[in-house]
Amino acid sequence: MGQVTLSGKGRRWVLGGHPWIYRDDIAGGEAEPGELLHVEDPNGNSIGWGLFSASSKIAVRLVTSDKAQPKREFWVERVGRAIKAREAMGYLNPEGACRLIAGDADRLPGWIVDLYGRTAVVQSSIQATDRMRDFLVELLEEALPFELETIVDRSDSSVRRFEDLDTRVETLKGEVRDSLVVSEVGLEYEVDVLGGHKTGHYLDQRVNRIRAADLNRGGRVLDAFSYDGLFGIRAALAGASEVICLDQSSSAGERLLRNAERNGVAAKVKFEKVNCMQELRNRLEAGETYDLVVVDPPAFARNRREIKGAERGYVEVNRRAMGLVNPGGLLVSASCSYNVRQPDFVQFLGSASRLAARDVWLEEMRGAAPDHPALLALPESNYLKCAFLRVP
Repeated sequence: MGQVTLSGKGRRWVLGGHPWIYRDDIAGGEAEPGELLHVEDPNGNSIGWGLFSASSKIAVRLVTSDKAQPKREFWVERVGRAIKAREAMGYLNPEGACRLIAGDADRLPGWIVDLYGRTAVVQSSIQATDRMRDFLVELLEEALPFELETIVDRSDSSVRRFEDLDTRVETLKGEVRDSLVVSEVGLEYEVDVLGGHKTGHYLDQRVNRIRAADLNRGGRVLDAFSYDGLFGIRAALAGASEVICLDQSSSAGERLLRNAERNGVAAKVKFEKVNCMQELRNRLEAGETYDLVVVDPPAFARNRREIKGAERGYVEVNRRAMGLVNPGGLLVSASCSYNVRQPDFVQFLGSASRLAARDVWLEEMRGAAPDHPALLALPESNYLKCAFLRVP
């Protein structure tokens, strides 16, 4: 059994509440890659138990501060707690979709589980959950109140390189349907769990899509970086007169149009395969305007070193988007870069408004859906910023 001893600085950091222990804060000890190990302070007192990485700068992710080593019942309780929370949210639906387990935020570090109907997509991002994968899948099946038809492992995220792990996509149980369709509060949509972004879909924006649609009834909509188009399709269902969706992915666009057809709004929804940054500029120069503009780009900052470049990107995309909003209209602007904190994002939006020469009001700042919890002890889990901006 592995064990590490913290430095004084590391002890203070952990006692401050943060569950991550960085390699520079370890004074000694040894463990195998991915091992569950005991953590001690410089005086030999127990700090708790955590999952060890032999490669990442985050050397240990604490799972408990108890002195006793976690056994099977500990993990049973931890998985069951996450699933019961989604049930209490009203999200545990064998025909719907939700994030069942949100990794570190659910105190199950490096372990994501998304549910699409009776298909579960699991995703491991650290050495420990690679070792524990089959065990955790077993606990998942035991805890769910209904049987899963299919389980897919989509452990292909780029963060695995920091753990010295190869990527993989593997079907662990059953077969993936040719057309996997789920329902979500009056909306049906198709999910590509093998080749789509993330685990197949962006579940974190579900409540923000509903809110944006409610705030725009009858107007003209531009949905940039649209992926499968659910911001736009939601708006069409709520009465938007016209919806134009922009994305660089042909496969996402094809799925988007099928989603529009499935929900009876195909006549209102158009898709264009374009470079969104350039297309926003083109439409601004052409004098086009919309009642609702949505910009939900991919993460511009994947680490702290990229924040300066991210600032330029967020300022420019929002400057162009603000210029496209009709007076009195709404801009919904999102950032999924957890390295860009909310005050910084608001500052970027302010810079964009000055460059656009538009007065802009911040009406609401929203985060991810409740099934993507933000653990107070882990600010990094509060990653999604979704600003609702009025342009008077």
